[in-house]
Amino acid sequence: MALRPQRTFRRRQVESSDSDSEGAEERPAEEPAEPCEPSAGGTAEAAEPARRARGSRGRGRVWASSRRSPGTASRRDCDAGVLLESRTADLSTDEEEDTYPSSERKADQSPSSSSSSSPEEKEVSPIVQIPDAAFIQEARRKRELARAPGDYISLDVHHPPTTSDRKRGSEEDPDSDPDDYEKRILFAPKPQTLRQRMAEETSLRNEEASEESQEDENQDIWEQQQMRKAVKIIEGQNIDLSRSSESQTLKKFDTSISFPPVNLETIKKQLNNRLTLLQDTHRSHQREYEKYVEDIKSSKTAIQNLESASDQTLNYKFYKGMKSYVENIIDCLNEKISSIEELESSMHTLLFKRSDALLKRRQDELKCESSYMQQLSRNAETSSNGSLALDEKDQRILDEIKARRMQRRQARALSGNCDHQEGTSSDDELSSAEMTNFQNRQGGILQDCKKVFEDVHDDFCNVQNILLKFQQWREQFPDSYYEAFIGLCLPKLLSPLIRVELLDWNPLKLDSMGLNQMPWFTSITEFMDSSMDDTRKEDDSDQKILSIVINKTVVPCLTDFVEFIWDPLSTSQTRSLTTHCRLVFDQSASEKEVSKSKQDLLKSVVVRIKKSIEDDVFIPLYPKSSEEGKMSPHSKFQERQFWGALKLFRNILLWTGLLPDDTLQDLGLGKLLNRYLIIALTNAFPGPDAVKKCSQIAACLPEKWFENSTMRTSIPQLENFIQFLLQSARKLSTSEFRNEVNEIILILVKVKALNQAKSLIEEYHLEPSMYPITGV
Repeated sequence: MALRPQRTFRRRQVESSDSDSEGAEERPAEEPAEPCEPSAGGTAEAAEPARRARGSRGRGRVWASSRRSPGTASRRDCDAGVLLESRTADLSTDEEEDTYPSSERKADQSPSSSSSSSPEEKEVSPIVQIPDAAFIQEARRKRELARAPGDYISLDVHHPPTTSDRKRGSEEDPDSDPDDYEKRILFAPKPQTLRQRMAEETSLRNEEASEESQEDENQDIWEQQQMRKAVKIIEGQNIDLSRSSESQTLKKFDTSISFPPVNLETIKKQLNNRLTLLQDTHRSHQREYEKYVEDIKSSKTAIQNLESASDQTLNYKFYKGMKSYVENIIDCLNEKISSIEELESSMHTLLFKRSDALLKRRQDELKCESSYMQQLSRNAETSSNGSLALDEKDQRILDEIKARRMQRRQARALSGNCDHQEGTSSDDELSSAEMTNFQNRQGGILQDCKKVFEDVHDDFCNVQNILLKFQQWREQFPDSYYEAFIGLCLPKLLSPLIRVELLDWNPLKLDSMGLNQMPWFTSITEFMDSSMDDTRKEDDSDQKILSIVINKTVVPCLTDFVEFIWDPLSTSQTRSLTTHCRLVFDQSASEKEVSKSKQDLLKSVVVRIKKSIEDDVFIPLYPKSSEEGKMSPHSKFQERQFWGALKLFRNILLWTGLLPDDTLQDLGLGKLLNRYLIIALTNAFPGPDAVKKCSQIAACLPEKWFENSTMRTSIPQLENFIQFLLQSARKLSTSEFRNEVNEIILILVKVKALNQAKSLIEEYHLEPSMYPITGV
């Protein structure tokens, strides 16, 4: 049966007692309003006639009266009492009650009211009997006294009825129960009374006791089962230790159950049997353990045998170890390369600053000394005997020049080198303070260089150890070694390590270590020699390792020295540099073509020589009047400059065999000899000094230029030199220096000017047998 929805009512408090009659409900005409017994806390209500409810409500209530159906004519008298219970003071019935259908009204009526009502009663009675206030108060008091329980003391007679009061009232008077829509709806949990809280705590304690009894019961059951196993009780004499679900009480051990007789012998026998059984089990387990141990040992032995006998396993182990080694060394070098480059830059910067300072000082001194000579010439022309006015800077420069020259003369005198020409010295001395500063900075860089690989194992930073690793690979697995092109990869791998060793290497010093004496050079050579025994000859990549390393690492280093540090006027630097370059080029003699790095090196040499000829060569030409003998300042200055240019000429020709002959002839003969030296010789006095200078020039010329035995004339670039020799011979033949003509003929023979030498011999009636001339 479907539940009827709860109804909500609006309550309205009437300000005066006159509103009771206006809010009264309509009652049927046949039954006059008799007061029902009021409920607790309620007030009686009187019904009004239908005509009054319809006629006098006003327009605002039209919707409520028009919705009433004819069947809703009457209600029980007790409804008024129920409504009076749910109101305070003089509450009236909400007018919305009249809007519900008659079927709900009839369902709410009691049997007595439904039996008294008839279908014909459709009109309401105009007579309404309203109880007075005294009657209502009396009825309310009686009901409250009847409903009050023995353990409840009412403090306020006007207190609204509670749910428990209504339950007790319903037990006493079933007819007084309110309808479902008149019950109060609880929207929050009701506070518990003391009795309810005590009852709840009692139930919780009972539950805890029940759980504890259950645990004790389980423990008893387990003890009984263990006892049953020990004494071997027969299956039929099981004790029921289960808990009764009805009583929920703890079932204790039943002492009425009888056990078979047990004595010490029986227990001892059973224990011995149990011990024997356990010992047998232990022995079986021990045998299984020993068997497993033997199996493990045999398995390990088999693994070792397989590892030692399987080629694939060996290959895998070797390749795995080699892969890990290569990855580690690459990571190490990648981490250190930035430090190596920084140290290289610091060292080259230090050397460049010193070289640039010396070059600038030499050029400043040349300008200052040339200016001084010009002032002397002007002073001589004006016949002025006054001293020259020099500024403080020029005077300081001249004093420094004289002081260094004096030191060099003293050093040559102590060494016994008396055959020395002024102007052939390099003049690259530094002061003690500058030298100390340079050495300290260079020592600091070298100390930092040693710290680069101080935290690295030798297997990853020593060239010899690295090559031994790869040599082992080549000996054990040559096929995979050559297929991996290791010979082409090693130069790049070794380059950072070689660069570190080259930081302390200065190819411009005569006492510098040669490349073939360095440890890395020796290690690579041994690695290459060991590859000669390999039967696989079609791949000669290992034989190119040294040449590739030199081209990729050493040659760029030499190029930097040539471009920024090398001084072509320094004979010691040029000799040392050419020596190292010859060694580098000899290592790649088997190459069909010169590598690009070597071409760049030679181009740098040519460019640097040209720059030196343009910037450093200066031979002044003074008038005869200013040359007052060899001891005059002008003569000394000119001699120094000539011998300095001749020194550069000699240094240029030291590159014979490295630079092409055409390039050398253009640089040495075309740009220096014919442009500077010959002009200075022509302007000088003819005599033994001029012949000596010509002899020094001829001594510098490479012999390979004149190796052709069929040559009768010299090379074209020496034509001016030969003509100067012929002129000098004719001038000296008429003077006291006739013996110098023989020296000139020997020079002509050396430079393969045989036709000119023959003409001089015939002209001056000299003995041909004195000269090594063929075909004369």
